Amino acid sequence: MSKENRDFLEMAFRSIHCFSDDGRLDAAELGKILAIAEQDGEVDANELRVLGNIIARIQPHEIDAAMQAQLADISRKFGIQAPGTTKA
Repeated sequence: MSKENRDFLEMAFRSIHCFSDDGRLDAAELGKILAIAEQDGEVDANELRVLGNIIARIQPHEIDAAMQAQLADISRKFGIQAPGTTKA
């Protein structure tokens, strides 16, 4: 029996902690969450779903240059767009 990857649960838990800390997510925190998804070399559907939900909570006015770069990288890799951004 194969073991289901549960990294998406760790990603969700980490995001709750990040958002509850100061009410927003910064580029470094998003990078740590993304690292959880990528640690096994494959980003599965559950991880993409959770990553998309996390990114959807980011408000456009909270996106600084570092976050914009992080979001652009995620968009290129996975096709996930942040609210208020346009597809490159």
